[in-house]
Amino acid sequence: MKSVLAFLFLTAVKGFVAPPSFGVQTTKYAPTTPLHVTIDTSDIKNGITIELNGEPHKVINFSVMKQARGAAKTTIKFKNLMKGNTIENTYRSGEKFQTALVERKAAQFTYTDGDSFYFMDSETFEECFVQKSIAEDKEKWISDGMEVTLVWFNEQVIDVNLPNAMVYEIVETDPNVKGNSAQGHTKPATLDCGAVITVPGYLATGEKIKVDPEKGEFLSRV
Repeated sequence: MKSVLAFLFLTAVKGFVAPPSFGVQTTKYAPTTPLHVTIDTSDIKNGITIELNGEPHKVINFSVMKQARGAAKTTIKFKNLMKGNTIENTYRSGEKFQTALVERKAAQFTYTDGDSFYFMDSETFEECFVQKSIAEDKEKWISDGMEVTLVWFNEQVIDVNLPNAMVYEIVETDPNVKGNSAQGHTKPATLDCGAVITVPGYLATGEKIKVDPEKGEFLSRV
């Protein structure tokens, strides 16, 4: 009590001074940062990104093999988002993984220059470039002004995620044979972006269709 009264007296006489701690220790809190999330084989889904040997790997596809005896095994095909190569590993049921610390930012495609794509950050309007080798399988789908999602890892863009659905025009395809109404009949079609996909047989040149560019699959007629 005496120490408190002495502090108040000194404050009144000499002006404000930093208060004593009176034995109480203060704690400095560091800013929060994203954390790894631990998952196991039952959480695996196509498109999820996990960290293997310090590098981000995206799950391309997986299959589960049940056994008459013992635990099931999961075979996973990964794409290394840093190097671009693919690997395939088999894991026992319940094996654990760490998700990769990736950040996703909305961006707009602006132009191509040499071996690079250039995008503008939709929030900061800053420009960044992405090597074509990172998204070479998506180059035919990227068009002027397209809104995409850039995936960052350790301050580097490691992947370009395209919209789930885009509208394109069929510029070339075989004519539909009259009377051919067989369900499931398909044919190749060239789109105005240059990509070739499989479409239902009833579609004709000049029609517009909705496509999933990530999978290169026909969705519906527009």
